[in-house]
Amino acid sequence: MEQSLQDRLRQLLREQARAGDSVTYRDLAQRLGLTPPGTIRQVAQALESLMAEDAAAGRPLLAALVVSRKSQQAGRGLPAPGFFTTAQALGLFAGDPAGAEAAAFHRREFERAAVFYGRS
Repeated sequence: MEQSLQDRLRQLLREQARAGDSVTYRDLAQRLGLTPPGTIRQVAQALESLMAEDAAAGRPLLAALVVSRKSQQAGRGLPAPGFFTTAQALGLFAGDPAGAEAAAFHRREFERAAVFYGRS
C-alpha cells in the first residue's frame, strides 16, 4: 500500500527534526518526488493538514521545520505566511504574521519539534 503524501511528509519532517535542521518548501517537494505544476502548493496543503493533526494531538508543529527560501536567504529562516495563518486558525498563534511575535512563535515551535522528535 502506497503512503499518502501526508504520511511521507510527516516521516521526512520527523527525520529533519531529529537532525535539528530546517528545510525549504522547494527542497521538501523535491525530496517527496513531487513534479510541477503546483508542487509548493501540494506541500503547503499537506503541511496545513499536519498542523491540524499536531494541534489536535497536542504535539509540536512539525511544519515549523519548513521555511521559505526567500526568508532563508534573507537570514530570517521563517515559514511562509500560510504557516502563521493556519496557526492562528488553530488558536495557536495570535499576532502579526510579519512581526516579532511570529518570529518568536516560530522559534519556539521549531525547538519544541526538535526536542520532541529526539534531537540531542
